[in-house]
Amino acid sequence: MQLRYLGHSCFEIVHKNNKILIDPFLALVPNYNPEGVTHIFVTHGHGDHLGNAIEISKQTGASITAVFELANYCSSKGVSAQGISLGAWIDFSFGKVIAVPAFHSSSTPDGVYAGCPCGFVFNIDGKILYHAGDTCLNSEMKIIGDLYEPDISCLPVGGCYTMDIEHAVIASEWLKTSMVIPMHYNTFEAIKIDITDFERQIREKGKMPMIMSVGEFLGG
Repeated sequence: MQLRYLGHSCFEIVHKNNKILIDPFLALVPNYNPEGVTHIFVTHGHGDHLGNAIEISKQTGASITAVFELANYCSSKGVSAQGISLGAWIDFSFGKVIAVPAFHSSSTPDGVYAGCPCGFVFNIDGKILYHAGDTCLNSEMKIIGDLYEPDISCLPVGGCYTMDIEHAVIASEWLKTSMVIPMHYNTFEAIKIDITDFERQIREKGKMPMIMSVGEFLGG
């Protein structure tokens, strides 16, 4: 499994013949080539997460997976979308995924209610990746840690709209995760932080911070 950071909260996962996008807001990689994308996952409807999902789905035929209301919205735009809700594993060609709670809001850029926000836990060849979406610190993370113990956790750290550094560090402990990738920071003025502070605090907890540059790859 290869993980690539595409800025803000967007990641690309490549596994065998599958290319997976999570929250494809691609403003920081305007020349991104979506050729070969097979699956798209969207945590909620805000424009900096829904991003280019509909456009990429139209170009590639990739299905969008999102909570029911957001999936229906995507379908209304003429793309293939799979509606889900929280609480059960769903099988895919690359492995399985479960939607988990996130505490935020969710509406589309044109104001349509987009259901509840979520995060995703991916199990790909036994490797567990947790993408938290936009969320505050919440006790559901203790359950995620108890049940899944993510190898890698992608956590928002920018504050204002999501967890800040302090709360993301607490989340990393609750999640029992070994590696933490910060996301949702420094894209806009309201979420500007000193990411070295996050790195220091995570290391103090005995965990590995992975500060990824836009376009950087992890794994192979």
